[in-house]
Amino acid sequence: MGRYSKDKRDIYYRKAKEVGYRARSAFKLLQINEEYHIFDQVSRAVDLCAAPGSWSQVLSRELYKPEKKDVKIVAVDLQEMAPIEGVIQIQGDITSKKTADEIINHFEGKKAQLVICDGAPDVTGLHDMDVYVQSQLLLSALSITAQVLCDGGTFIAKIFRGRDVTLLFAQLRVFFSEVACCKPKSSRNSSMEAFVVCRDFSIPEGFDVNQFALCLSGQYKNVPFPNKVNAEIVPFLACGDLCGYDSDKSYPLQLGEDEEEFVYHEPVQKPIHPAYSEYLNMKRKCVD
Repeated sequence: MGRYSKDKRDIYYRKAKEVGYRARSAFKLLQINEEYHIFDQVSRAVDLCAAPGSWSQVLSRELYKPEKKDVKIVAVDLQEMAPIEGVIQIQGDITSKKTADEIINHFEGKKAQLVICDGAPDVTGLHDMDVYVQSQLLLSALSITAQVLCDGGTFIAKIFRGRDVTLLFAQLRVFFSEVACCKPKSSRNSSMEAFVVCRDFSIPEGFDVNQFALCLSGQYKNVPFPNKVNAEIVPFLACGDLCGYDSDKSYPLQLGEDEEEFVYHEPVQKPIHPAYSEYLNMKRKCVD
C-alpha cells in the first residue's frame, strides 16, 4: 500500500489532517452539533475516553469562541494524551469516584453542562459480544456522568446498534427526558456505530448515584432502579450535509480543478506509548 492510499480511501481522514484534527472522529461531533446545537450556552464540558483528543480539540475550538474566558474543558482517559490548548487533562479511570471528584474540583465545585464520550472497545468481529462490551462502557460513562453532570445537562455517547438497543434507550430515559439517536455523515455506513443525544438530565427521586458501582460489578438485583423500563422508540436522525462527502467512498487526491494542489500531511498527533510498540520493537529485532 502506498503512502497516499489512506488519503484516497478516507476523505474525512485526509480533511482532519488538513485542518489539524488528531482523528477523523472530530467531524462526527461537529455534525452532531450542526443538528442539535449541543454547544450553545455551554461553558463547562467533559470529554470521557478522550484519547487521542479530537473531540477535545473540537470543544476547545468551539467553546472558546468568541473570546469566552469562563470556559473550562476537562478530558479524561486511561492513556497518556498530548496536551491540547485550553483543555485540562486527567489520566484516570472513569469508573473511579476519585476521577469524578477531580473533575468537580477543576470546575471549582460546579458541575458540567455537557458530557461527551466517543469511547469504544477493540472490536472482535463478534457483533453480539462487541455490542455488549460497548453497552458496558456506556454504563461506565453514565455512572460518572451522573456524578458530574448538572440538572438539565446534555450527554452524548457512542453506541453500537444491536437487537437490544431499545432496552438501552429505555435505561437512558430514566435519567434524561429527551433521548435521540443519530448517525453523522462522517460515520461509515458499514459501521454499526451511532450516537445517543440525551438531554435534560435529572436524578430520579430516591436514586443514589453511588449505587452505579453495583451495576458495574454485576450486582444488578441490589440496585433499586426506578420502575420505568418501558420500551422506547427514539427518533433517528442522519447528521451532516447529505450532499457532502461519503465516508465509504474513495476520492481522488485532487478533488477538482478549483481545489488547491494536493499536499500530503503527516498525522497531527501520533500515539503516545501505544500498546503495540513492544511488538514493533520485537519485530525489528527479528528483522535485524
